[in-house]
Amino acid sequence: MSVRPFRDIKRRKTKVVNVGKVKIGGDNPISVQSMTNTLTTDVKATINQINDIAEEGADIVRVSCPDEDSTIALKEIMKHVSIPVVADIHFHYKRAIEAAENGANCLRINPGNIGDETKIHEVLSAAKNNDCSIRIGVNAGSLEKDILERFKEPCPEALVESALRNIKILEDKDFFNFKISVKSSDVFLSIGAYRQLSKVTDYPLHLGITEAGSFISGSIKSSIGLGSLLMDGIGDTIRISLSDNPTKEVKIGNEILKSLNLRNRGVKIISCPSCARQAFQVIDTVKILEEKLAHIKTPITLSIIGCVVNGPGEAAMTDVGITGGGKGNNMLYLSGVQNEKVLTNDIIDKVVYEVEKKASELEN
Repeated sequence: MSVRPFRDIKRRKTKVVNVGKVKIGGDNPISVQSMTNTLTTDVKATINQINDIAEEGADIVRVSCPDEDSTIALKEIMKHVSIPVVADIHFHYKRAIEAAENGANCLRINPGNIGDETKIHEVLSAAKNNDCSIRIGVNAGSLEKDILERFKEPCPEALVESALRNIKILEDKDFFNFKISVKSSDVFLSIGAYRQLSKVTDYPLHLGITEAGSFISGSIKSSIGLGSLLMDGIGDTIRISLSDNPTKEVKIGNEILKSLNLRNRGVKIISCPSCARQAFQVIDTVKILEEKLAHIKTPITLSIIGCVVNGPGEAAMTDVGITGGGKGNNMLYLSGVQNEKVLTNDIIDKVVYEVEKKASELEN
């Protein structure tokens, strides 16, 4: 059951680039990324974490390649993962070449930090020869010295100038398969930089608030920053940066996109905070359902409301809904229509059954 959103977000038109099998930009879905925090040289641990990240719903994953052993490890890692891999490279151009040759689908670099034109040319040749795209990764914490000296401190204008400088380096070498990010740990700085950059280039933008913090504070900062930009139609792929398990980054990223009706994946739960009117334990019910329905990838809306004040109205707009009723007799709604009464003790099993049934119908 689809409900027309109050506001349709008109996305900014951008070029399309390929990161492995994932297309970024244009009319393609906004993709969600994360990054491993294992040692890349620990091949088994890195493979396991990438697969966990993919299972959570990530489209792309990034791995750090600080040394030659890490780029060599990529060759084996690529054999056992299902989503495209971006190699995170800083300064040493040989690491970028090795990563491209060992199967990376994209390189995260700052061309201006790679070295002279000969080294840049070698990196771009390796990227072209191995069908490897590039992300220009501008960061407020690592701006070029001359730009920082001129602007005195990181600011939107400084980040954009760095981005444009790096764009020109690639364009001058006839390389156009790239996307750009202008990240900062400051929400306002990030928003300002992305808004300015979106006005002067049509390359796809990778959004992120870098070093956002712990799970709660980082999720809030990222939601405010990325949400503001996405509502303006800016952004083609996103990464939430949290000091936590990477799978949580993916979960928050997908929830941001769900909340803006930009992309729906899995079960979207609408639930009340609960109060003295609730006819069943809403909070516990929602926690259990989130876990039991985590395997569902088909977009489905589910409302769990503890009483009849807002319950019927919410249930009328969801695929499956439960509204609390008196004496343990709660009402099940299917496609917005009252279906049958459900005893409180049966809510979990009944909802799981109906959601899985709906997912099966939609998949077929």
